Amino acid sequence: MRRNLHIDKRRLIGYVAGMLAGMSYGTNPLFGKALMDSGVPVMVMLFFRYGMAAVILALWMVFRKESFRAERRGIGLLILLGLLFAGSSITLFCSYEFIPSGLATTLVYLYPVFVALIMVFLRFYPSWQTWLSILATFGGILLLSAPSENAQIRIPGVLLAVGAALCYSFYLVIVNRSKRIRNVSKHTLTLYSLVTGTVLFAVIRAFQGGSMLEGVDSAADWGNLIGLAIVPTMISMLTLAMSTRYIGPTKTAVLGVFEPLTAILIGTFLFGEPLTGKMAVGIAICVAAVVFMILKPGKKPR
Repeated sequence: MRRNLHIDKRRLIGYVAGMLAGMSYGTNPLFGKALMDSGVPVMVMLFFRYGMAAVILALWMVFRKESFRAERRGIGLLILLGLLFAGSSITLFCSYEFIPSGLATTLVYLYPVFVALIMVFLRFYPSWQTWLSILATFGGILLLSAPSENAQIRIPGVLLAVGAALCYSFYLVIVNRSKRIRNVSKHTLTLYSLVTGTVLFAVIRAFQGGSMLEGVDSAADWGNLIGLAIVPTMISMLTLAMSTRYIGPTKTAVLGVFEPLTAILIGTFLFGEPLTGKMAVGIAICVAAVVFMILKPGKKPR
């Protein structure tokens, strides 16, 4: 009995962490929109976003006297995870130059499907309840983010958005399945990913040319950068690692639906963007699918 209660408790923590990961990542427009309106280039924004988050997390680990060390055989994998997470950010932002953001959001949300397929390839088969939740949430996202009929769609943008979904999918699966980093704490894992992303963005910005402080001109800009570093970056990555390890990458991916839901609600209530009936139906479908997955988790994947 005690063992069952312990498993249920871990599963509950995993679900809550997955929801928090999606909701915190969905606050990107709250900070990012203001920075882009101020003329901050994407690579500068991403550099400070990851760099500040790394510094804050490192200071927290020092305060808690946590070790920064990782086994030598796992360092390469931790760097790869950082490249995958950073790569998902870069490809998503680049896709906006070719296709509407609504279509990009829809294509990126293919990642629960990709995660499930990767797990099947690894011979871990999600339950039919999880597959149903994936299909339902993807249908909800289609209603939420469908582009207009006159939207211009170019192949490079589609490939970049799908690439973002694939990067994110492999990140989730590796965090859950790799034995090399199984004993690495969520703080250390996240820190390595953040530092790797910071270095990558600095290198790309150096090739682009221009100041690393371009567009960052006021206290409000610095405040938005700090908010971007803490909420949709550090908090999101920490809770993502926790959820992936507690309930697996497939269910964590489904809970990622809270990301676009949060972004849409922020746009509606803070930026005055319209909330149509079709979008309301999409939100209801997504929430119902998540509730179904939590209440009917099915058997443990084989």
